[in-house]
Amino acid sequence: MSTVEDIFRVPDLRRKLLITFLLLALCRLGVYVPVPGVDVPGLVGTYEKASQNSVAGRLLGLMDLFAGGAFGRCAVFGLGVMPYISASIIFQLLTSVVPALERLQREGEVGRKRIQQYTRLATVGLCLVQGAITIAGLRSSQSLRPFFPSSGMSFVLMSAVLMTTGTMLLMWIGEQIDEFGIGNGISLIIMVNILDRLPVGIMRLARQATFSLNPEIGEIGPGKIVLLLAMFVGVVIGVVFITEGQRRIPFQQASHTRGRRVYVGQKHYLPLRVNQAGVIPIIFAQSLLMFPATIATGVLSWYQSNGWTGTFGFRFWQFISEQLRGGSFLYIVFYMAMIFVFCFFWTAVQFNPQEMANNMKEHGTFILGIRPGRRTAEYLERLMTRITLPGAAFLAVIAIVPSLMTTSMHVDWTITGFYGGTSLLIVVGVALDLVKKIESHLVMRHYDGFMRRSRSGGRRRGGRSL
Repeated sequence: MSTVEDIFRVPDLRRKLLITFLLLALCRLGVYVPVPGVDVPGLVGTYEKASQNSVAGRLLGLMDLFAGGAFGRCAVFGLGVMPYISASIIFQLLTSVVPALERLQREGEVGRKRIQQYTRLATVGLCLVQGAITIAGLRSSQSLRPFFPSSGMSFVLMSAVLMTTGTMLLMWIGEQIDEFGIGNGISLIIMVNILDRLPVGIMRLARQATFSLNPEIGEIGPGKIVLLLAMFVGVVIGVVFITEGQRRIPFQQASHTRGRRVYVGQKHYLPLRVNQAGVIPIIFAQSLLMFPATIATGVLSWYQSNGWTGTFGFRFWQFISEQLRGGSFLYIVFYMAMIFVFCFFWTAVQFNPQEMANNMKEHGTFILGIRPGRRTAEYLERLMTRITLPGAAFLAVIAIVPSLMTTSMHVDWTITGFYGGTSLLIVVGVALDLVKKIESHLVMRHYDGFMRRSRSGGRRRGGRSL
């Protein structure tokens, strides 16, 4: 408790935390502001059933997860910050292949602001297109159509504009958190939206729990509850271990002479993260696997409407739909393979060994036992490939844990969703980053951090900071 008390003793840190909390609360209020004309109570219940019974519904459920339930309510914050994330990823990829953007990125702060402006403009376009398509898709569903107004294109355009405004407001709130609050604003918004599902999962687990040693179908006995708790603790520890895991490469600065004195170069470490790609490979793999399954569902509906259920084409698309259903063997194999591919791809985009080797050579630093220049680049590339392999394997295992638990233990997806996949990785990663930034504020003002104690044995290493 001493560290928590120190947090509120620092006025600057206390103000940053208060601003962050108020802005995040504003984000949650927007979840409950629906688009005018939508029957929200009827839409929410029907939408939850549809999101669990179809492949396209699971894709919409993934969007609703990052939006914190706003998408299922057809709220103004329904698109969340994912269009902004998508635009940022697109421009991050383009800077590696478009020379003009690459030169702009090398211009420093001015180039970064210019790329940021392009990203915002691209976000507006993505929001308008995505908002119009999703609203039109929801209105075209036979089960959801009664909860939307009868007006056609005018309602779709109005909803797209309102959702675009909501996303831009969320983006602005994230930037205000970056400037006046603490932590990464966009990441904190996503984390809070994901944690919105946690009380629902706990309540559902409490309703299904029983103390009977012979539980009935749909009930969770004491043995399974203990196993769920143990697995949750183990998975969280594993995620923290891999997220913080890094390979430290020793490098040394060259010796230099000043006057008559010769200064020996200092020895430093270059940290290479095991999970360099973060949660991006899982998001890419989920999105790509949903598309063929969604197409198969649409083609099957077309075959059924024409009465061609006995044809070869119907059986083929039915096979595709069944095999790409979450939890099937073929789905898990493709899912893990795509995570491996995207993990290596995204690491190659983020990590440039040739550029790093050139920078080290220009600054007079070298890796011990490796020649500067081309040999250093080859060494870093080979080492990063070896490090990425266990990181990709861990991501693949974490991604399939919820599906395996749902299939083998017969536990609702609302509960098992927090045992892996994008939810757990994002929450743990953002929480660790927030803790590090709070600790840096405490240490800078001569207070002990979460993991530190002063050598004198006291709780505080200096005077009280103003």
